[in-house]
Amino acid sequence: MSGWLLLIAAIVCEVGAFTCMKLSEGFTRAVPSVLMMLGYLGSFGLVSQAIQRLDLSTTYAVWSGLGTAAVTVIGLAFFGDALTVPKVVAIALIIAGVVVLHASGGPH
Repeated sequence: MSGWLLLIAAIVCEVGAFTCMKLSEGFTRAVPSVLMMLGYLGSFGLVSQAIQRLDLSTTYAVWSGLGTAAVTVIGLAFFGDALTVPKVVAIALIIAGVVVLHASGGPH
């Protein structure tokens, strides 16, 4: 499987896990708490495979950057987080950074 597909799957698992952490209400709700743990296990397992196929720096930058951007969008859409100009600029910079990293990275 492609390193990029593994990395995207790891990001989806991590973002799902982080969202479940919010929904667990401090680990007082069992289902979101268990889903959070499973999501993090899946995320780390997938990113450990992706890192074998992609550059270390690119893998971590994309994993953390896209995860941050996705969690920001989820917070805005589902949890009533405020949309501010700095948040919009930050997400745009993260996306631009990921595009530049992808474009500049050579084969592993």
